[in-house]
Amino acid sequence: MGKYQDFHRRSIDDKDAFWSEQARLVHWHKPFGKVLDYSRPPFAKWFVGGETNLCYNAIDRHLEARGDQTALVYISTEVDEEKSYSFRELHAEVNRAAAMMQSLGVKKGDRVIIYMPMIPEACFAILACARLGAVHSVVFGGFAAASLAARIDDAKPKLMITADGGSRMGKAVLYKSLVDESIRLAQFPPEKVLIYQRGLDTKMPTVAGRDVDWKEFAANHAKAEVPCAWLESSEPSYILYTSGTTGKPKGVQRDVGGYAVALASSMKLIYCGNPGETMFTTSDIGWVVGHSYIIYGPLIAGMTTIMYEGVPIRPDAGIWWQIVEKYKASVMFSAPTAIRVLKKQDPAYLSKYDVSSLRYLYLAGEPLDEPTHVWISQALKIPVVDHYWQTETGWPILSAVPGVEKTPIKFGSPSFPVYGYDLHLLREADASDADIDEKAVVAIAPPLPPGCMTTIWGDDERFVKTYFSTFSTKQVYSTFDWGIRDKDGYYFILGRTDDVINVAGHRLGTREIEEAVNMHPNIAECAVVGVEDALKGQMPLAFAVAKDASKLDSAAGRTALEKEVMATVDKQLGAIGRPRAVHFVSLLPKTRSGKTLRRSIQALAEGRDPGDLTTIEDPSALQQIRDALGAKGAAA
Repeated sequence: MGKYQDFHRRSIDDKDAFWSEQARLVHWHKPFGKVLDYSRPPFAKWFVGGETNLCYNAIDRHLEARGDQTALVYISTEVDEEKSYSFRELHAEVNRAAAMMQSLGVKKGDRVIIYMPMIPEACFAILACARLGAVHSVVFGGFAAASLAARIDDAKPKLMITADGGSRMGKAVLYKSLVDESIRLAQFPPEKVLIYQRGLDTKMPTVAGRDVDWKEFAANHAKAEVPCAWLESSEPSYILYTSGTTGKPKGVQRDVGGYAVALASSMKLIYCGNPGETMFTTSDIGWVVGHSYIIYGPLIAGMTTIMYEGVPIRPDAGIWWQIVEKYKASVMFSAPTAIRVLKKQDPAYLSKYDVSSLRYLYLAGEPLDEPTHVWISQALKIPVVDHYWQTETGWPILSAVPGVEKTPIKFGSPSFPVYGYDLHLLREADASDADIDEKAVVAIAPPLPPGCMTTIWGDDERFVKTYFSTFSTKQVYSTFDWGIRDKDGYYFILGRTDDVINVAGHRLGTREIEEAVNMHPNIAECAVVGVEDALKGQMPLAFAVAKDASKLDSAAGRTALEKEVMATVDKQLGAIGRPRAVHFVSLLPKTRSGKTLRRSIQALAEGRDPGDLTTIEDPSALQQIRDALGAKGAAA
């Protein structure tokens, strides 16, 4: 691994020269004067003084050489639609969307919330924001009104863009009522709401003077041309909210220039995607993977990107491989949960289609277990690259980097630190470097490389306090994940150090779920923990104390209250935050100082030793947890 080791070492020791070279992969309207300004740690500014635009790099610069090449393929197995757009057609649609937004008052620096399903108009809206220099904040279309309202109040958007609905497993998910409710709850609602009507909600109500119909409005801007706003490299490109250990979501803020360079570089060196080829990423635009590797990354690289609305097993478990065959995808990106779902299906689906165009499958979002890694590698007969990153970093932290050196894949491992990341495994006790095979905190010595978050939107202090204050003796970025490194230098991720859980690649704060459970009028308090799940990686499990316990005397009463609590969580967070089960107890295990022993509860739920209990106030509380789990089955 000498070649890649040297490459990585240079990215740390000679940042200016290294990143200057990578910066040549993107178009600069005005060249940068300085590669890195790190005069105010831990805040890093990359490519200082340089001016560029993400939309220009994704579309405009390709028009001359590949204007007629397909840029975007939209496939929906939910509503049985398929559409393709060349770079030239995508350019026209994005210009039209930008003109629409401009006429609704959106200008450079304004925020636009995009709450949309996986449809082409969502892509147009995202790229139109980039074109105008507006800051987009895409919110996953499954979040409930209260969660959406919290994001509205933090971003204070000028405009919200939505659709009448999305679809999942053939069932319509209506968005507009959630949008209306979120605006009613919000203190800083947008002035206008632009709505794309798909015909999924025929009774959709509209608000006169506020709601604008996309299709009607688009007709007025058919041949619009909107010039790109040239942004200084460090200006914000977007906000993406991520769960934290407190109920208030954190707005991860990304820059323009550093992000463009990181994506262009990763497309070439990590994903090995070439201009004219096709990339199929199975994520959603509401998550960071959708931002980086459905919308921006492939287009910046001059590739065709596939936007898929649907699930991996409908109409059957061969649909993804059918798409790979039809569009000759060379790079595919998915999540371990999806592969575990496919593993349960008829293996014949994997040999039914010609997937010989596929060079690599990349998996991320949660730890990839070794049996699943082995299974999919053998089934596809190509390298399956497990890699590890976060919403905060925007691109991989740990990965094989086959564009530099084709290192052997070790099953269950996301390989090595990616260039630009000065990665360390630090002991929790004293921030010293851990030995080989010693579990420690995965940390990054700043400055964070280009493409990573630059701060938390509107809250520099929270950025420092959240990410750079884990250790009192060193200012390092904490991933809040445990990891180990083996004797060959391969890394393994072992799970979270904090109260964030990973459900099928989607990060959820247990405190957020607790707050939602506590909204039920008959719940006095609760504790939510993440427990191992064979399919989804982790699932939330709730333990609640009822105010009026008389209804819990019968099994029917407990079931009824459990259903009510789950419905409350659905209303507050959306179904994505729903616990797998709600267990009722009369008291929660706490220390004498009042701290809930969540790790002990989690250990019992996973059938492990609950650890040191010398500080517990009432040991009978832990016995109640055992009894509750026993009554339903461990981790039920």
